[in-house]
Amino acid sequence: MTPTAHSDFQLPKRAIERLEKRLEPLRKKLEKHPLYAAVQSVDDLRYFMQNHVFAVWDFMSLLKVLQRHLTCVDIPWEPKGFRESRRLINEIVLGEESDFVGGQNISHLELYLDSMKYAKADTAVFEKFMHTICKSSDYTEKSLEAAFAEAKSPRPAAEFVKRTFEFIQSGKVHIVAAAFAFGREVQNMIFNNPSSRTLFQDLIPLMFTGLLRDMNKGLGGILDTFIVYLERHIEVDGEDHGPMSLRMMAEVCGGEEDPRWDEAIEAAVNALQARVDLWDGVVAELNKRKQ
Repeated sequence: MTPTAHSDFQLPKRAIERLEKRLEPLRKKLEKHPLYAAVQSVDDLRYFMQNHVFAVWDFMSLLKVLQRHLTCVDIPWEPKGFRESRRLINEIVLGEESDFVGGQNISHLELYLDSMKYAKADTAVFEKFMHTICKSSDYTEKSLEAAFAEAKSPRPAAEFVKRTFEFIQSGKVHIVAAAFAFGREVQNMIFNNPSSRTLFQDLIPLMFTGLLRDMNKGLGGILDTFIVYLERHIEVDGEDHGPMSLRMMAEVCGGEEDPRWDEAIEAAVNALQARVDLWDGVVAELNKRKQ
């Protein structure tokens, strides 16, 4: 892969416009999703966290695929790929895998698990699943289902993780990049929308964080760490990550007419739909519990 000179690089505007048009309805669904009103008690929140932690975890697998493809992790080492993509991926790896929060270095997954423990949400199911699937090093659908069953994982989370690993199993870096950039936190800062950065954090509206703060007041501060986790995503997502993500997509997809754009757009749509489906599943279970 030969790096593209910064001064000569042109973003494929029509492809990006097609992408934005396809994603906008799903982004609006997520913005107004009934989940945020459905979480009315700390027990509701605990069930939400017991699902959402799986999404925090599998994000790292998408990121590590990109790190393998877009940076050099081989020995002996040599410069590889596009310079801005290298920078983007390595910055995100630094923040996600070894952030500095509360006077300590910690991964965002570990921070999330800590927040669950403080909130008295069960972490054993997720941890059993993670240890089982990581020990096997086999992430085919059959192995995932076996690990879900052994851990008794919540179904909404299981379906979400399966979709994530379908992107990974495709073996196509542009598909993984699209799922990563537009199906997760980075996509909210991409489309030249200054207000988008204040709207979402990890695809969770800020109004939800406000509701959690109100809930936390009556719970003796047990949600403090969870609120720190949510707010940290805004702090670590630099303003340059949006444009850098678009450049990464252009680098892995090619020019306007490259068929990889069609596959990438479908992957981005499927990734956002997977998040909608995850929220739908959580709401359905919460409603069932309240009947």
